[in-house]
Amino acid sequence: MQEFFQVAVSEFLQQSWLELIAVALGLAYLALAMRQNVWCWPCAFVSTALLAWVFFDVSLVMESLLHIYYMGMAVYGYWCWHKSKSHKALAITFWRPGQHLFALLLIASLTFISGYFLKNHSEAAWPYLDSFTTWGSVVTTYMVTRKIFENWLYWLVIDSAALFLYWDRGLYAASLLMIVYLVMVLFGIYSWWRQIEPEALMEPAR
Repeated sequence: MQEFFQVAVSEFLQQSWLELIAVALGLAYLALAMRQNVWCWPCAFVSTALLAWVFFDVSLVMESLLHIYYMGMAVYGYWCWHKSKSHKALAITFWRPGQHLFALLLIASLTFISGYFLKNHSEAAWPYLDSFTTWGSVVTTYMVTRKIFENWLYWLVIDSAALFLYWDRGLYAASLLMIVYLVMVLFGIYSWWRQIEPEALMEPAR
């Protein structure tokens, strides 16, 4: 593990300035999201725009497309979270088991379809894993925009898979970002749990 971090830090210092800026803004996004601060979304928009180019440059096709999607969701998330004084702020809620089952089946199906296509019709690296992190992130990002509490649990799995994927492709700054994300996700679970309104525990999101 010590050798892993030594290599990671060494390579981190050699990454492109675009990737480093994207990482910094990515950390700002998550820190602000933990506090339910609407300014997390502008940070996310710029960070994902930069990473879309970075991933395309190393042949992670699905990850690049994912970050273009993130840009759109950053706009949608800002709209959802930014309420006027005459509107009640969006509350943290939970999904029902059936909603999670649908989400997991959707992720699995899309992963197989796009993974199969990329494996047989492109030079994409790790087509199935790339597809899984992409479609998992698509669904989970929507959960964040709607303040679904379980998004943090989804991110634990997705960020772990992404960590391996980024490290394999030599994206060491992005790999370090995933490590930090995994730690911050734990804090996010704790932070959002403390902010849950009592009625949300009784009635899951529709």
